[in-house]
Amino acid sequence: MTDYDVTLERTDGPTRTIAVDEDETVLEAAQRAGVRLPYDCRKGTCITCVGRLTAIEAGERDAEEGETDRPLDPADAFTYRRSPAALTEPERADGYVLLCIASPRVDCRLEVGPRVRAEVGDSPWA
Repeated sequence: MTDYDVTLERTDGPTRTIAVDEDETVLEAAQRAGVRLPYDCRKGTCITCVGRLTAIEAGERDAEEGETDRPLDPADAFTYRRSPAALTEPERADGYVLLCIASPRVDCRLEVGPRVRAEVGDSPWA
């Protein structure tokens, strides 16, 4: 089974790197690793669990293929279990990710915490 290293960076706390299996979400992996992240709906309809992609890491798989520096492309970094209804297309393009329904496809770094949540604003469903 493939897993990806996801580094969770907090401006107000410690930075932690967790392994996320290809069939689980970032939130599920964080909970398994004992890392607390905020969440509410677990369906992608609120923005409580939002994070922001800050970097895509060049992992061992890329190095073997001769690729060492990857451009930041949020669309390729995650797949979703269902449509992230609480995020607008511009927010998704800016790297915002709903961690309760998002599974990584690359090693990456995410900014998490209240500051990221404040940047996005209110859920369209509130």
